[in-house]
Amino acid sequence: MNPHDLKLYQSAGSPNARRVRIFLAEKGISMPMIPVDLGAKEQFSDAYAAINPRKVVPTLVLGDGTAIGEVPAIWRYLEEIYPEKPLLGSTPKEKALVAMWERRMEQEGFAPTMEAVRNAAPGLAGRAIAGPHGYDQIPALVERGRKRVADFHADLDGLLAGRPFVAGDAFSVADITARVALDFAAKALDLPPPDGAGSIARWYAAISARPSTDA
Repeated sequence: MNPHDLKLYQSAGSPNARRVRIFLAEKGISMPMIPVDLGAKEQFSDAYAAINPRKVVPTLVLGDGTAIGEVPAIWRYLEEIYPEKPLLGSTPKEKALVAMWERRMEQEGFAPTMEAVRNAAPGLAGRAIAGPHGYDQIPALVERGRKRVADFHADLDGLLAGRPFVAGDAFSVADITARVALDFAAKALDLPPPDGAGSIARWYAAISARPSTDA
């Protein structure tokens, strides 16, 4: 597969798009990046909706025009065509564990951060849930989301006390989602991990040494 047969519609400010950019950087894959200006609401344009009816980024478009949305689906496709340096696990056991831990990082860290942000930001009034439909903000979900992020920090610190990476002994997409979730919460909610989270600090420093995290 020629990577130039692929193109990624994405936004520099999108945490989900960053998850894919880090994956590409880890794999050493380069492809055309098509910017989607979220501030200008370009994702709602007819042209982009024809590519991704959910009107979200990122979207991977194949050479035959097939559009693949949703981060895990994009990862899966790229892992299949670029199997070197696996990030979804190598053995059936590893693949299951990576999928499990990545899912938990998304549900317990990334999702509550997104929930708190989308229910608080004035610019997202009427857009509390990403996608083609409008939903009102619910202020109570902001504090709940912040509490969930605090719990995520505590749980992740405990998990990393006994292993070098989120899913075990190897860097994987579980680490990508955890890193993006932490950065997202720190920047958008001013909720970095607490000072006493030594295991997160050790892991975060090791992850930060990887050039891919700047993607």
